[in-house]
Amino acid sequence: MLILASASPRRTEILRSAGLEFRVQPGTVEEQPHFGEEPLKYVRRLARDKALAASAAETDIVLAADTVVVVDGAILEKPADHEDAARMLRLLSGRDHEVITGICLRRGSGLIVEAESTRVFFTPLSEREVLDYVASGEPMDKAGAYAIQGLASKFVERVEGCYFNVVGLPVALVYRQLKTLWQNT
Repeated sequence: MLILASASPRRTEILRSAGLEFRVQPGTVEEQPHFGEEPLKYVRRLARDKALAASAAETDIVLAADTVVVVDGAILEKPADHEDAARMLRLLSGRDHEVITGICLRRGSGLIVEAESTRVFFTPLSEREVLDYVASGEPMDKAGAYAIQGLASKFVERVEGCYFNVVGLPVALVYRQLKTLWQNT
């Protein structure tokens, strides 16, 4: 059985759309970067910690993930409030940024930890666009304060890399690693 150690409706939707059968069982961990921790190491660590926090049978495969947006080396996670969301959107306006998702697949004591990176290019945003988008409520539970698959789609000029990574789960990477685990069973 595949267990998704995440309460993210976006990750659930991606796995369902890919035709994978799974059960949702979120694991809870503190999501705070260590001092000086680089974004790639941070998301890989969080994915691993979330996978280890989920209870599962020895034969189950646990999938955990964590996504951040990175601009100028700064990690943008979910905004704390509307002001924080507006601050993040102003940072992203008219420029590119990186979206990094760490994944961890765990079966028993075995772990596979990987990460995917995607570059996203935003159009310049007016102050009205920023405030209207924040007022919609959509950015409040999203890393970097935007949902590429939602209202913010109109702000995205182009994407270099895996689109699903930006939504929250690099499904092709996950599937490739799942196939490896299934073949070794």
